[in-house]
Order: sequence, then C-alpha cells, then structure tokens
Amino acid sequence: MSEPVARTAPIGSIREPRQVRAIGEAIVRWGTATGGGSRRPDLPWRSTRDPWAVLVSEVMAQQTQLARVVPAHGRFLARFPDPLACAAAPLGDVLRAWEGLGYNRRARNLHRAAGLIVDVHGGSVPGDLGALLALPGVGAYTARAVLAFAYELDVGVVDTNAGRVLSRAVAGRRIAGGEAQLLVDAMVPEGRGWAFGQSLLDLGALVCVADTPRCEQCPVRRRCRWAADRFECPDPAQGSAGVSTTQSRFAGSDRQGRGRLVDRLRAGPVGPDQVGEAVGWPDDAARVERVVGLLIDEGMVVRDEVGTLRLP
Repeated sequence: MSEPVARTAPIGSIREPRQVRAIGEAIVRWGTATGGGSRRPDLPWRSTRDPWAVLVSEVMAQQTQLARVVPAHGRFLARFPDPLACAAAPLGDVLRAWEGLGYNRRARNLHRAAGLIVDVHGGSVPGDLGALLALPGVGAYTARAVLAFAYELDVGVVDTNAGRVLSRAVAGRRIAGGEAQLLVDAMVPEGRGWAFGQSLLDLGALVCVADTPRCEQCPVRRRCRWAADRFECPDPAQGSAGVSTTQSRFAGSDRQGRGRLVDRLRAGPVGPDQVGEAVGWPDDAARVERVVGLLIDEGMVVRDEVGTLRLP
C-alpha cells in the first residue's frame, strides 16, 4: 500500500525540518517510555489494527468523552462486528446500539459508510485517504486516524489535543488547517506512524492541556516555542487548526429536542399525541413539527399514516 499523503512539508517558516523531526522523535520516546496513556482509561481500540473497529472508535469519539465511548464501543462491535453486519441492519438497530453517545447523525453516517464500504470496497475499510474521505461522516482527522492507527502508515493526525501541541510547541503561533497537517506529517518518525499518533494525542490530553498545561512534565519543553517566549504571547492554541471552540448552547436547542425524541423512540413507537412531550415542548407544536420533519427528511425517523413515529 502506498503512502497516501506527501511527507515533504514547506515548514521552513516555522522551524528547520530537522528540529521538527526531533520533536516528533521526542514525543514517540515519551509515549513509549510512559506507556503514553498510562493515566487514561483503558482504550480497547488501541489493542487492535482492525480498520472497522478503529473507524467505529473514531466516529464515536467525535465530541464525546472517552469514558462514554469505551463501553459503547464494545457493545456496538458485538452487535456489528464488521461493515457487512452494520450495512445489513436497519438504521433503527444502529441507532439503538448508539444509545448514550448523542449526536445521532453520526450513527446514521456510520450506517451509510458501512453500506458504501460493502458496495464499493468489497466489505473492507479502504486504506486510501481519498476513499476514506468519500465516506459519510469521515473528515480529515478520522480518515488519517484510520490510516495511522489501523494501517500504521506514517500519517499525522490533528485533533484538538494534537492542535495544541503543534501550535504551542512547534509553531509558537496560530496555524491553519493545511499548515498543521503538513507540519504534523513532517514530524512522524519513519515507520512509527501508530506510536507517534497515539503519543501525540496523549501528550495533548495529559500534559499540553487547555487551561493549565503541565509544562514541567512535557518531553519537548526545551524545544517549545511558546515556552521560549516565556508564555508572554496569547495562547497560540486559541483559534488554531483542530482546536475546538465553545459549542452553541445545548439546553433548549433543537439538538436537545432531536436527542430526546430519538431516545424515546429507542424504547418503541411514539403516537401523535405523545410527540410533543417526547420532544420536550408540548406547548410548541410548530417547533416540534420542525424537528420531526427534519428527522424524517434525514431518514432517521419514519411516520405512518396515522402519525405514529418509529425508528426506521
């Protein structure tokens, strides 16, 4: 299998390529010596190179705490051990298996992705960047995570945790998406894509944290640009590629109503006189109908001739 992305990056404006590679090597040494996530929950997908198991874990972990993902991951794979099993099941079964994770569109996208994997790729999760990006719900991070963590390719991954390390330690300034990807790809020690990716994510999650980074524990402190500037400039991670921003309010939002209804439908059909209460707005029929209509348009809910709602 050929390398899906170039490893040559125009990084001279940030620092010398050899310095970038040295940071990558230091991160791998730290991860190897400490066990990387020794203070993190046991992450079962780290013990597998099954691309489907890795893809499921990455989709589940989008905007969801790992403590909730770990038990759900095992339950989901027990029910859908491969793309064929997922694609063959009704979407309603996949939504039921998704219980407790929220953002139910991800379950719908994973179901659709499984169908494409079966129809287009013979049931095997592709090991090509372009093919992965063509799957519903698979973005730049998720696609590269599958390449690095399932296929062990020398591809860098950029999520919130990695973005903080890249902007603070390596660049010392805010960096945009394309620049961040080229930079992290250049950091991967040859043949160590899996170890580097896991170590980088752990470094951001455990040491280079958002509010109070534990710089005294950082394996790249002496090479850190932000530390060299005595932390006098604003935090470079704020506004940098991959670093998440504050989400819109959930309480009282349409997202909350959608989630309530899908949760209720997991237990069984909802009659027309129960929909408003299930959504949470029994006195706002127009808003209820808007939420229901969108879920029906997305194929996540079906309504029969008498107005009863069900999962598909």
